[in-house]
Amino acid sequence: MTGRGRVVVAGSANVDLVVDVPRPPRAGETILGGDLRRSPGGKGANQAVAAARAGGADTTFLGTLGDDEPAGLLLASLDGAGVRTDLVEHVSVPTGTAFITVSPGGENTIVVAPGANARLRLGARHGDRIAAADVVLTQLEVPLDVVRAAAAARRPGALLALNAAPSRRLPRDVWDTVDLLIVNEHEAAELAGDTAGPDTLARALRERVPAVVITLGRQGCLVAEGDRAPLHIPGVPVEAVDTTGAGDTFCGALCAALARALPLPEAARLAGAAAALAVTRPGAQAAVPTADEVAAFAAGGNAR
Repeated sequence: MTGRGRVVVAGSANVDLVVDVPRPPRAGETILGGDLRRSPGGKGANQAVAAARAGGADTTFLGTLGDDEPAGLLLASLDGAGVRTDLVEHVSVPTGTAFITVSPGGENTIVVAPGANARLRLGARHGDRIAAADVVLTQLEVPLDVVRAAAAARRPGALLALNAAPSRRLPRDVWDTVDLLIVNEHEAAELAGDTAGPDTLARALRERVPAVVITLGRQGCLVAEGDRAPLHIPGVPVEAVDTTGAGDTFCGALCAALARALPLPEAARLAGAAAALAVTRPGAQAAVPTADEVAAFAAGGNAR
């Protein structure tokens, strides 16, 4: 495929341990759930799969795994999606693990044990691949120095996108490296230090970075860039089965579209279609649709 763009994702990879529950447990409460499912996940790996599969981009994943059996599960999923994994490193620490509950409406709660993800470091061997990318995408399930190193290695004109999740306070030097901030409404409020509505949050964050996308679940997303007023991209109504990884699908598909030089609003529309399709299927990486499915769905097709 020509003109598909190059994306490098530097971030986390986890094995997801998922159980269906009738509702999230309260503090101190034990409830019975369904059968345990194990699947490949982690924000970085999910986003890399989405960039390659839903976005069709030439995608490299930079991450750290353990020397254990779960690492093989993750590599098989990444390789199967067409993601380049030749720069993935292994350490003598267990591969990251996420513990996930999914309620009947598809909503989830997640606790992550970072494991090998905390050992991710970007060095000279990663520099050439990052410098060749049109978009470099990072998250906050890995050390902040990963964001700094990715920003320093990107070529002039390339885009550094930060999915600031899970939310944490960002130092000024990290803010200064970000070209595009991608957050949900809760993360936007924490970063902005405000409880205002999405439009106000987008304007506040836009004062710190050139462009902002705030995802709003089934309501779609809000795009703010330049001096223009925030633009609402409506969501696509679907029947949700599992929302695990939907935000990651959005991020990966968005960055793949931007790597093809699509305008941000159009990229956000395609990313929203990819995320909507993903929530109609169980799992994280397994639920990511193909680029053809996204294109057909965005053009008015039905979710299958």
